[in-house]
Formats: sequence, structure tokens, C-alpha cells
Amino acid sequence: MFKVLPILLAVLYGFVMYRFSVWRTGRELDEKSTELADPRLVAMSKQMAKALDLPRIKVHIYEIEPVNGLAAPDGRIFITRGFYNKFRAGEVSAEELASVIAHELGHVALGHSRRRMIDFSGQNAMRAALGMILSRFIPGVGVWIANMLTSMLAAKLSRADEYEADAYAAALLTKAGIGIAPQISLFEKLDALTNAGGGRPPAWLMSHPRTEDRVKALTTLQSKWDAKPKV
Repeated sequence: MFKVLPILLAVLYGFVMYRFSVWRTGRELDEKSTELADPRLVAMSKQMAKALDLPRIKVHIYEIEPVNGLAAPDGRIFITRGFYNKFRAGEVSAEELASVIAHELGHVALGHSRRRMIDFSGQNAMRAALGMILSRFIPGVGVWIANMLTSMLAAKLSRADEYEADAYAAALLTKAGIGIAPQISLFEKLDALTNAGGGRPPAWLMSHPRTEDRVKALTTLQSKWDAKPKV
């Protein structure tokens, strides 16, 4: 019993920290966001809502400067003020920003936030178990190796979620008559928009897939759809 107690405590700690993170994120989003009212983007949202047979898709602007989109644990969709400013400056089109909204909708529809809670708790348990086992054989560095292996697993799971959300967005954008071309064109300029590029960590440590890999996955998906016989 005492051997598994640290693992159980790690799972409990992971769950508590996740719930605290959800609460803290929700409070900050409430304080720093307003509903998106731009007519061009609202029109894009209406197209996607119609494709999903929904009355509307509500999008908020999160008042921070980094270029990003966000699906909150409670299901709300956000784009950052920095992203919206890129749109207003003409660096991003309405269709490209719609692809961001579609991607975040994918995270919500596919249950990634709920799954992340389970993954986070499991990873804490695995980190504790590996740390105990490895420390017996390689004292001093066992915990470090356990942390590294767990981080690699977390990054891999996160990248899988991103690919799934990309595919969902591609299907939604296609059904809405917007197409995946804006999704691909946004990816091609994403590094410049986010000031990424040099000095990036290896792909297997990144929580998001490499941009070129995401574009390749979308073009492969488009080719499969184009190859299907029309009925």
C-alpha cells in the first residue's frame, strides 16, 4: 500500500492542479475578454455555424498581445487581441482567422480539454512511478530522466490533439464553403506572425507539430477528399 501511495498522491495532485488551472484561466478570461463583433468575422462564424446546424458560434477576443487562439476548458472560443490586430492590419484575412476559430472548435468538439485532464493526472502518476524506479538504479539522475520521458509523452499527446483539430477544421471549412486554402496559407505565415523560427526545440519536444508537417497533413487530407468519387 505504501509503495503505491506516492503514485496515488501524484494523481490527486495532478487533478487538483488541473482544476485550479481551469478555475484561474476561466477567471482571467472573464476579466480580460469581450465578445467579437467584427462584421466580417461574424459572417465567417455564421457560415461555420450553418454548416454545423448551430444557431451561432460565439467568439471572444482575449486582451493579450501574443498571436494565438484558445479553446477554454468550459468550451468558449477565443482569439487574442494580437491576432485580431494582425487581421485589422491586413496581415491575416477573414478566412484565415476563420480557420483559427474552426481549429479551436475542433479542440472543443473532440473533447481535448477533458482528455487533457486525464492525461495530466496520468503523467504525474507515471512521473512519480518512473522517478522511484529509476532512482534505485541511477541515483541522482533518475528523477531527471523520468521528468524528461514524461515531458516527451505530454508533447506527443499534445501534437496528436493539434493534428486532430486541424483535420476537424479542414472538414468544417470545406463544408462551410470556405475551403482549406486559408488554413494552409495561415500556417505558411504563422512563424512570421508569432516571431517563431530560429532556436526552436526539436519537434519531438514541441507541444505543437512543425508547421511544415501540419501543411503536409492537410494537403494529404485534401488529396484524399479530391480522389473520392463524387456522388
